[in-house]
Amino acid sequence: MNLPYLSKTDINSKKVLLRADLDVSLEKSTSDIFRLEALIPTLNFLNERKCRTIIIGHRGRPEGKNEKNSLKDICLKLSNLLEKEIKFIPEIFSDSVKREIETLQEGEFLMLENLRFDEREENDDESFVRSLSSYGEVFVNEAFATSHRNHASIVEIPKYLKGFLGLRFEKETENLSKVFENPDRPVVAVISGVKKDKVLYAKALTKIVDKVLVGGRLPEYLENEKSVREFRDNDKLIIANLIYDKEDITLHSVERFKEEIKKAKTIVLAGVLGKYEDEGHRQSTKEIFEAVANSDSFKIVGGGDSLVAIEMYNLTKKFNWVSVGGGAMLEYLTKGSLPGIDALLH
Repeated sequence: MNLPYLSKTDINSKKVLLRADLDVSLEKSTSDIFRLEALIPTLNFLNERKCRTIIIGHRGRPEGKNEKNSLKDICLKLSNLLEKEIKFIPEIFSDSVKREIETLQEGEFLMLENLRFDEREENDDESFVRSLSSYGEVFVNEAFATSHRNHASIVEIPKYLKGFLGLRFEKETENLSKVFENPDRPVVAVISGVKKDKVLYAKALTKIVDKVLVGGRLPEYLENEKSVREFRDNDKLIIANLIYDKEDITLHSVERFKEEIKKAKTIVLAGVLGKYEDEGHRQSTKEIFEAVANSDSFKIVGGGDSLVAIEMYNLTKKFNWVSVGGGAMLEYLTKGSLPGIDALLH
C-alpha cells in the first residue's frame, strides 16, 4: 500500500485536526504513559512546521458525560511530556470552542474534551463528523491503538478533510509489516490473555505464521481443539494446558512453547500467559517472555498487560518493536490494514 504518511507531506502552517491515542489511565505507569510518549514526535513535528493543532480523542466508556473520564488531566500530562502548553477546552462543540480555535497561533496546541461524551462519536453520526471536521484544514490520525474501531473520528473525518498517518503510525505499519512481508522464518506468534476475541486472531494468524502458541485463558475457548499434549509437528495451532485453577498454563506447556520460540526467526508476543499480577501465577509469563526477549529473532510485542510485564522483567529494550496497540496490532497483522487506514485510502 502507498500510505499517506505525514512525514512525506508539506503541512506548514496548516490547521491540523489530530486524532490521538488518549485512552489512558495515569494511575498506571507503563503502557498508558507509553502511549502518550509515543505522540511526542508528531506533536514536535507539527510544532516545528508552525501548525495550529487541535487534539481530539476519547477516554474510557463514559456512557454520557462522566468527569472521571475527562481528558483534563491527560492534557496536563501530555503538556508536561511535550514541555509546551496544550490548552484544554472542556467542551467539544460551542461558540467558545470556535473562538479558541480561531485565535490559535502558529505552533500552538489545544485539546478538546472526551469525544465519547457525545454519543454520536460511536454512532458514526454525519452531523457530528461534519461539525468536528470544520475545525481543521487537514486530518492526522495518530491513534493506531484505536484505528481498528469504526468510530466517527477514525473513519469518517477523512471524507471531509485530506488525511495522513502520524509519525508513530508510520513506524507501526513499517515494523508490523515485517511479520507478513517476506519475514525470516519460522514465524511464531504467542497469543494469550483473557479476551475471547483473541481466539479469532489466533486462528487467523495460522494463515500467515508457522506456529501460533495459545495461552492465558484462551484455551478454555478452544476445548474442542487438540491441546499441547496431542500436538503433531505439522499442526500450526499449539494450545496450552491450564493448571487446576486455570490462572496459569502448565510447566509442560511452557517447555513446549519454549521449544518453538527457540527455533523462531520472527516472533509476535501478544498477551500474558497467566495471572502475572499474582506472584503464584507468574512463572509461565516470566519464562516465556524472557525466552522471547533473549531470542536472536526479530521480535515485536503489543498489548497493555504485555507492556507492563516486559517492564516488570526489564525486557523492554530487548524487543525490536513495542506496539502501542493490542487489538489493533493483531488486526493489522491478520488483515494487512485497519479501518483507520482504509478510510484515508478510500
